[in-house]
Amino acid sequence: MIFKNYEVEQKINLIQNKILLFYGENSGFKDDLKKKIKISNTKSIVINHTQDEILKNQEAFFDDFFNQSLFGDKKIYFIEKSDDKILSLIESISEKLDDQKIFLYAEILDKKSKLRNYFEKSKQFAAIACYPDSELTLKKIITQRLKNIRGLNNDSIKIIIDNSNLNRSKLNNELNKIETCFHQKILKNDELIELLNINENDSFNILRDAALKGQSSSTNKLLNETIIDEDKSFFYLNSINQQLRKINDILSIKGQPIEQAVDAIKPPIFWKDKPNIILQSKKWNEEKIKSLFQKTYSLELKLKSNSNIVKKVLLKKLMVDICNLASA
Repeated sequence: MIFKNYEVEQKINLIQNKILLFYGENSGFKDDLKKKIKISNTKSIVINHTQDEILKNQEAFFDDFFNQSLFGDKKIYFIEKSDDKILSLIESISEKLDDQKIFLYAEILDKKSKLRNYFEKSKQFAAIACYPDSELTLKKIITQRLKNIRGLNNDSIKIIIDNSNLNRSKLNNELNKIETCFHQKILKNDELIELLNINENDSFNILRDAALKGQSSSTNKLLNETIIDEDKSFFYLNSINQQLRKINDILSIKGQPIEQAVDAIKPPIFWKDKPNIILQSKKWNEEKIKSLFQKTYSLELKLKSNSNIVKKVLLKKLMVDICNLASA
């Protein structure tokens, strides 16, 4: 069966299934659900594994899984980095469950995935797709988290959302800083900008925008001037993907000039950003956008799977590829 992610987030007790699969790129959403699962199962023992740990020593896993706790506590298993390789193990224990629960966490799974199909077609277990958040979703999170912060307004919410690049993990980190800094203080936008290091992030966005417009001379100049912080690699990729999604939304509005399409999309584009995104939209089409999404996704997997590679070099190469693709 399939649960909608917003349904589960609003009512965590909706998921009473013994085994569930969470898949998709929204790691922040997955982390939030883990916290809610733990809170709603305070009397259970939470055991964390990766798929590889279990498959390398299945006998030890089965011993632990089927042996009762000395104190009679129920067991909850969080299994990270899951994919089709773990399906046979899940099938083998699916009919032997007692009080145990298993939550599988996977990256993006396409429609051909055996693991995804097994859970979506099951009447006993369930799959939940963890797709990227929208601005509306993040606005609700910000409003709820910062409801006791004086001075919060639409401008400050916009600043926080733009800085998060629709990345919930980054948003949660920023909200933690804001709650600490502005506790019993009035939130002021100039102090908020300083706290979030927005000026530093803007320098990369200027490079990103030049590349998306296919401006080779500006891109080359900015590549030499912009400081690429390797610790922010995934933030940079999210920034590119977020802008690309906006361009894709604009181009999906058929039968209108790009200028009118920019005015029509929801959520609305901030007025000062309109000239920039209009120029970018004129450089892209559906085929190019699909190609770039594949490049960013491929690079993200490479960065996650190999901690020894020089991230800065790969990110700079990506910017050159974006520029070349835009101007092709």
